[in-house]
Amino acid sequence: MIPELDGILCRRNKETIKYLKIDIMETTKINKELSKELNLLLANLQVFYANVRGFHWNIKGEKFFELHLKFEELYNDTLLKVDEVAERILTLSETPHHRFSDYVKLAEIKETSKLSSAKDTVKNVLDSLKVLIKEEKKILKAASKAGDEVTNSLMSDYLKEHEKMAWMYSSFLG
Repeated sequence: MIPELDGILCRRNKETIKYLKIDIMETTKINKELSKELNLLLANLQVFYANVRGFHWNIKGEKFFELHLKFEELYNDTLLKVDEVAERILTLSETPHHRFSDYVKLAEIKETSKLSSAKDTVKNVLDSLKVLIKEEKKILKAASKAGDEVTNSLMSDYLKEHEKMAWMYSSFLG
């Protein structure tokens, strides 16, 4: 980052925290810990997004039309979450990771290649949702402990959506 810009952003974040009457010393450690977890979630979301985008492009077979559309909905939804998580990290006065190499190193979800069958792609989506749900619950617990209602609310919303998706994709597999 450009040093002058980095200094400006740092001052703006501190000004925002000051404006909101948040004790900087008290929240710095909490924000760093939450941001670390949010960056892990961000990494997992980014790899998940790339995988699902690939499933959308490469799905084959009798379920093509159904899953092609579902995967498009899923990657569009995931892209929105990526942006929200990165912006939440910034709001906490930290820096979101932005290099794919960092995502691949950090993420528990692994890159996939050459998956094109309905069963294999949906199984991968379910495995990935399991990772996302686990990380969201961890962040929810930390945010609750820290009294961070915004992060708490965000994770509650994601959990609700991802748990429903897990049920639906599980039902698809029978």
